[in-house]
This record gives sequence, C-alpha cells and structure tokens, in this order.
Amino acid sequence: MGQRPNILTPEASPLARFGYHVRELRERRNHTLRSLAEATYISYSKLWKWENAQRAPKHRSEVELLDRELDGRGLLPELWDRISTEPPPAAHVSVPAAHVSETSTALVTASAGQAGSRDDGTDMVVVPCRVHGRIRFVPVPRRVVLASGLAGLAATALPAPPAHAAAADMASPVEHFAQLRRVMIQTDNLIGPRHVLPALQQHLVQLAARRRASRGADAAALLALETRYEELAGWLAQDIGDERTAHGHTAKALDASHITGDVDLTTYILGRKAQLASDTGHPADALGLAVAARRTAQAGSRLEVIAVIHQAHAHAVLGDATDALNAYDTALKLLSRAESDSIWGSWLDEAYINTARARSLAALGEYGKAAAGFDTAIAALPPTYRRDRGVYLARSARAHAGTGNVTLAAQIGLQAVGIAAETGSARIIGQLDRLEQALAPACREDGVAEFRAALNQIVLHPA
Repeated sequence: MGQRPNILTPEASPLARFGYHVRELRERRNHTLRSLAEATYISYSKLWKWENAQRAPKHRSEVELLDRELDGRGLLPELWDRISTEPPPAAHVSVPAAHVSETSTALVTASAGQAGSRDDGTDMVVVPCRVHGRIRFVPVPRRVVLASGLAGLAATALPAPPAHAAAADMASPVEHFAQLRRVMIQTDNLIGPRHVLPALQQHLVQLAARRRASRGADAAALLALETRYEELAGWLAQDIGDERTAHGHTAKALDASHITGDVDLTTYILGRKAQLASDTGHPADALGLAVAARRTAQAGSRLEVIAVIHQAHAHAVLGDATDALNAYDTALKLLSRAESDSIWGSWLDEAYINTARARSLAALGEYGKAAAGFDTAIAALPPTYRRDRGVYLARSARAHAGTGNVTLAAQIGLQAVGIAAETGSARIIGQLDRLEQALAPACREDGVAEFRAALNQIVLHPA
C-alpha cells in the first residue's frame, strides 16, 4: 500500500507552499505521481517527498523541468527560490557516505540496469563497474563517480535554453526541434551520449508541451517529431548502458508512431526494438520483432532491407548460420532494387550490410571472416564517426582474438579503450569486456597487460 499523502497548509512554510502547488498542478494536469515520474524521469520517491513537503528539490533544473511538464508558467521555480536554505525537516533521510565497493555491489545485485534516483533521493548515473571480474553497467550515486576521478562518466547535460527562451520568437517549432535533433545526432558521435541524452530529454519535455498546446496539422507534425526524439533517446540510453531507460523511450516511440498512423515510422521503430532486444540478450524476441518490421514495411523499400538485416543478426545470435547468411544475401538483393531517394535508411549501402554481416559472423564463431570485414569497415569510416570507430575497433579486436592473433587484438583493443574513455559508450565497453575475457588465458603476451591496465582505468572498482 502506498504512503498516505500529507494534508498541507500552504501558509505553514515556503516548502509546504511549494509542495501544495506541485500537487495542485499535478492533479489539474490529470497526472498521477507514477505518470509524472515517467514523464519527467524524476523518481516517484523524490516527487512524493517534494509534494508532501518532506524534502526540497536540490537542483533548479529539476524544478524547471517539473514546471514545464505541469504547465506551471514559472510558478514552481519562483516558489522554489523562496524555500529557506535551512536544513530539511527531520523526515529527511540523509545518505551516508558511499564506498565505491558497497555502492556498486549492492546496486548490481538489487537494481542493475536502472537509472535516475534511488528511493533515498540520491542522484544516480549508470556507469561501467568491475563486479566479480566482469564489467557491468550499474546505477551509482553521481558523487561516488566524481570522487573516483572518472568525472566524464558523471557528465551532466549540455546547456539548454530556459523554457521561455526556447518558446520565444519560434516561427516554426517543427523546424526548430528538427534542427535541434540534427545537431544532437552530430554531437553524439563526437562526444558520446552522456552529455547529449540529458539535453535531449530536456528538449523532449519542451517539445511535448508545445505539441499539447498545438492543434491540427502542427500537433500532428510535432507528434511525429516527438516520436523521433523518443527513438533517439532510446538509442542514446542504450549507448550508456541504461537498458531500462532505452526500453522505455523506444516503447513510447512505438506507441506514438501508431497514433500518428505513419506506417514507415512504425516499421523503423519495430526494427529498433529488434536491434535493442538482440543487443540486450533476447535474440528470440529480436527475431519476432524483425519479422514484424518486415511484414509492416512497404515491399521494395529501404525499411524492408533494414528489417531483413535485423532478422539476419537475430538468426546468427541464435546459431542459425544458414538462415543468417541467406538473409544477408537477401538484404543485398533488396538494396539493389530499393528506392534511392527515401528518407529512411539513406545511410544504408553495401558496406553497411557487409559490416553487419561481419558482426553476425563473429557471433557464429567465424572470427577470421569477421575480422576482415571489420578491418575493411574501419578503413572506410569517416573521421567524424568517432564513437562508431570505437565500436568497430572493439569488435575487430574481439574477432582477431578469436583467430588467436592476441598481440594484434590487444593493440586494436587499446585504441578502442581511448575512444571508450572519450565517449563513455556502453557498446564499446561491453565489447572490450568480452575481449578481456578472450585474452585472459594469454595475459603474458605482448600488449595484453597494457590493454587490461588501460581498460581498468575507465571503470569503477570495488576497493
């Protein structure tokens, strides 16, 4: 049974007045605490304590986000500014100083894959942590990450304009938010998702508010764009290792695509869900989603090709080599006949399919062919695709380790470690964890110790 809400008297204190108006605005917008937590990515526990005047928000950015979601028109930040700086009331539960080992071990067993904030209000970030010899992505208090010296893993959002500034003089909100999305995609590949995802989520809140205030064609166009924001947020969350948030954003994107009635958008997001399922260890689900994506796609479209690629990799992870390789052959044939001016899959070419095939070959244990495919892909990759280069390098290193070329694998892996440190990409670090396991029997070979030492420097460790 949930906790009983307090009956607040707004005149009792600035904190009580703040909580009173949070509840009033929430109920006026027909939000439950659960739905508000989902909409703002602020934990249920935090919202309950704020609303019941048991704790004041620590960060103005959270208050502004809440105000935008509840259409407070600046009321909540104004009330927050009036709250006394005195210590919080006795109901506040203080957070003891967390030891890295205690934090990471407890979290990996109790809440692996969950981000945001713990019930005690601690600000959490999902980071790579050494647990029982393997690297796992677990939520850890931000202050612990900062104290460890790995400040890059505790990155906060890129600066976002205030809500009133974003809305002012916006001649075309659709183009405004579309341009923001393009900029964030470009930024992500250079600096990684840890900075970009929080900024994207802030803009997503503004976009949703603008869409709810619009009608007709503008509302429909903004909803379609909001769907693309949700899909991108799911991709970025996956790339920092936050699976729960990734699934949440992608599920919202799929729901919104059905509302818009955009079959192409639905097809694309079904493909993304297939990719996410495969990457998070659910290949049977991935295969079903990929089949659904192909069934939904228009025949002869690039979206059909994308669906077949996801289908092929799911077969590979399931160990169905013949079905996987036949599917890649089908993808190449479909691509040769697909329309060339589609906005969907404009990046799709023969080289992309061959790189995807290399990944599947590695999953099937065909390491020599996989290594050759990745090396070709790395040579052709533009320099601006920094994060993708790291992913390809890590996969290439793992494939070379599979062939027994330990020294080369360690050298390539060391390059990937550098990019992982810059971007914080879970896709790179996850592959490097697998590479480290493959190299463990050859720990005395040239370069292996150097690689393992470098990898250890970019993850948290139990003391």
